[in-house]
Amino acid sequence: MTRHSEQHNVRNRRDFLKTTSAMAAAGTLTGGLSIARGAHVDGDDVLRIGLVGCGGRGTGAAVNALKADKNCKLVAMADAFDDRLKRSLRLLKKQALRMEAPEKVAVDADHCFVGFDAGRKLIESGVDVVLLVEPPHFRPAHLKAAIDAGKHVFCEKPVAVDAPGIRSVLATAKEAKEKNLNIVAGLCWRYDLGVRETMKRVLDGAIGQIKCIQETYMASPLSHRPRRPEQTEMEYQLRNWQFFAWLSGDHNCEQAVHSLDKAAWAMRDEPPQRAWGFGGRLRRNPKEGDVYDHHAVVYEYGDGTPVHTYCRQMSGCYNDVSDIFIGTKGRANVLKHVIEGENPWKYSGPKPSMYDVEHQELFAAIRSGNTINNGDYLAKSTMWAILGRMVDYTGQALTWDKAINSQQDFSLERYTLDAIPPVVPDADGNYPIPMPGITKFI
Repeated sequence: MTRHSEQHNVRNRRDFLKTTSAMAAAGTLTGGLSIARGAHVDGDDVLRIGLVGCGGRGTGAAVNALKADKNCKLVAMADAFDDRLKRSLRLLKKQALRMEAPEKVAVDADHCFVGFDAGRKLIESGVDVVLLVEPPHFRPAHLKAAIDAGKHVFCEKPVAVDAPGIRSVLATAKEAKEKNLNIVAGLCWRYDLGVRETMKRVLDGAIGQIKCIQETYMASPLSHRPRRPEQTEMEYQLRNWQFFAWLSGDHNCEQAVHSLDKAAWAMRDEPPQRAWGFGGRLRRNPKEGDVYDHHAVVYEYGDGTPVHTYCRQMSGCYNDVSDIFIGTKGRANVLKHVIEGENPWKYSGPKPSMYDVEHQELFAAIRSGNTINNGDYLAKSTMWAILGRMVDYTGQALTWDKAINSQQDFSLERYTLDAIPPVVPDADGNYPIPMPGITKFI
């Protein structure tokens, strides 16, 4: 294909997307076709997907996206490391064969982008939809670049690791709203049909006024990739990003944010007034990063309502992932889809994969012009997690307003594999750990 024909096709796709959105807003399509039918009239309506972050979750998100829409293709991939991109591409091609749709994975060599600038190059490569599944540290910048470039986005959680990142995402979400661009968040429980129905009843007053919330995400440790002699410190940390706060936000951000998001949802996405808590590192190997292995945080509202949250990553311990809401008229167990008390109820409807549903709704929104923008609550729920980390690391009680205006910024001046990360090991190979009462709020 010549460069001229490539540019012509890109213009056609852009025209299709703009025209479809305009027609959806007007409620009509040419010839009286429904939006769903009109979106599949000819070959120019293919939605071109780009994947940023080719790890296990990124590969899974790409599969969900490819299944979500009949006329979409994966055409570009980006990762910091070539071996991860190639492995993901092999897996996705196999999956496309199992789907009997090998044409859905059409990633040419010149659309495989590797390195720290890979995400930017992918966004500029002519894609329509960007899947952001890279380490959380990089998401605020990639999300901004995607929305600036007029792309629709699926963005995994958490969306940032520090308050400057949150402030950036809030501004980007506002820009996306003004441009009628979609941002669907990887806070996947908001796309679980049983959880949705349970939360609808909670918000409609089935358990009365919420008096207390208990959130738990107690799980086993994550796998760690051993250090290889030829690796720089930066490469080692990137390949083990969940173990470093500057890349992941700590596990209360990267993992337990799901639980915090459901608490935020129950409180109508209004932030708490302040938080306090404690956490530490009892069993995690000090040579394997600087994150804690347990957190306990209490978030308090102005009317006295507390949200008690607990998360842990330790082997051999009691595990539990649950959301318990206690109100004046009853009790909701959200993940079991049960309400007890004056208005007893249990969900009995369909249970499709929430990972599929979030992508189905994203592509349906693109086709119809009925925009979805999860950016605001994605940022605020992530901020809950960052606030929790701040109070645990410092040992201080902090208000929401103080935390969201924090100046602690984990971004680097230079992103290369020989750059020095924000945290490095000592002579014995141990990483410095935040110490409550000593570590300062910034």
